[in-house]
Amino acid sequence: MYSISLQKISGHNIDELQKISRDTFYETFVTSTSEENMRLYLENTFSKEQLTKEVENNHSEFYFALIENNVVGYLKINYSAAQTELNDDNALEVERVYVRNNYHGKGVGQQLLDYAIQLAKQKNMQAVWLGVWENNQRAINFYKKNGFVTFDQHVFMLGEEAQTDYMMRLDLITKE
Repeated sequence: MYSISLQKISGHNIDELQKISRDTFYETFVTSTSEENMRLYLENTFSKEQLTKEVENNHSEFYFALIENNVVGYLKINYSAAQTELNDDNALEVERVYVRNNYHGKGVGQQLLDYAIQLAKQKNMQAVWLGVWENNQRAINFYKKNGFVTFDQHVFMLGEEAQTDYMMRLDLITKE
C-alpha cells in the first residue's frame, strides 16, 4: 500500500493545481462529451485565473494527495457562500475529489474523502454533501459505500452540454 500525504494548496501551487485538475478531469470524462465541450470546460473551469480565485476564497480549501512527492490527486471543499448549490452554513461541500486513473483503487480518494469528513466534524458541521455525474457509477458506488445518500439532482454544464448530477449527502452524527 502507498504512503499518501496531504498538502494544503496555496497560490504558489496554481500551475501544479491546473495540471492535476485538467489531467484528472480529462482522464475521467473524455469519452463522455465532445472534444469541443471538453476544451471549453477545461479552459474555463481550470484557467489559472479561475483557480487562483478559488484558492484565494476564504471559504474554500484545496489539498494535494502526494505519493513520494508526486501529486496524484486533489480535494476541493467549500463552506458557506463558496458552496456551489446549497449555501448551507451547517454543511461542507466536497466539490472535487479527483485522482489520477492509475491510482484508482489505491486508497487515495478514500483518504481525501476521509479528510473532508474529518474537517467537517472538526468544524461541527451537520453534513457533508457533493454532486456526482449520474453516469459515473464508480464514483456513485464509492460515495454510497461511505454512507452518502442521494437527496436531489442538479444540472452540471460540461462546456455547452447540460448533464445531470446526483446530489449526495452524508449526515454527521457526533458521538458524545
